[in-house]
Amino acid sequence: MAVKVGVIGLGNMGGGMAATLAGKGFEVLGFDLAASAREAAAARGVQPVAEQAAVIGAVDVLILSLPKAEHVEAVCQGILAQGRAGLVVVDTTTSTPDTSRRMAAALAAQGIGFIDAPVSGGPKGAASGTMAMVIGAADEHLATALPVLEAMSGTRVHVGAVGAGNVAKIANNLLAAAHLISTAEAVSLAAQAGVAPEKLLEGINAGSGRSAASQVMFPTWVMNKAYDSGFSMGLMRKDVGLAASLAQSLDADLPLAREVARLWQASAETLADGDDFCCIVQRTDAQLFGRGE
Repeated sequence: MAVKVGVIGLGNMGGGMAATLAGKGFEVLGFDLAASAREAAAARGVQPVAEQAAVIGAVDVLILSLPKAEHVEAVCQGILAQGRAGLVVVDTTTSTPDTSRRMAAALAAQGIGFIDAPVSGGPKGAASGTMAMVIGAADEHLATALPVLEAMSGTRVHVGAVGAGNVAKIANNLLAAAHLISTAEAVSLAAQAGVAPEKLLEGINAGSGRSAASQVMFPTWVMNKAYDSGFSMGLMRKDVGLAASLAQSLDADLPLAREVARLWQASAETLADGDDFCCIVQRTDAQLFGRGE
């Protein structure tokens, strides 16, 4: 029997995931609060549904692509009311491990599986099916959802039980947030010492200091001053805040993580939530990285 898939949240990421699955032959139902998002998904082969409950009750695997943990909790209340035993929910939101574990326990009481599988790769990765996933799941639920996950992602790492996926994603985004700032400082230092930024990046990327910031973010969105990655300052500030909260809950002494969190929160003074997350580098060197507007 063909697997029927639902997607709740058809924004930059969810819309791309839904379209990727539809393009690979899955029957995909999609819901979003915004009619414009439903219309855009329909143009890419997704069956738009005007009511969330209609998606929940009709599918075998339900993908969530939502902004924050509180949105996941709200949708899961609907799943508790309308979901049926055997449904597997795959939450791709960068949420909190505690939220994932609580939702998994509540849904399990009704025979519904829950997987936390936050993603990396941005809108381009969602639209091309090349995203990376870090997955927290019970083996049996992962086996049910795996054909869908394989179709919508390029890399999948099962890191542990429910909640582990969000721990791994929070750690990943903490590193990405730190690397953007540290790479900006390295580039600014070299520029002031007379080395061209492009050449400096070439040298770093041939050495041990390279990272996704130097290899992808700077060449693609910073040095050309495009700042159009599709991921916002507000979302990264949220993710860095999740890392800070997790460290505090564990009483972990992580001074560099604290400083990274402070710098990202302080960036709200000059960078709006809607600005591209790569704009954080402008706080390091406004002349070198600014648009010059």
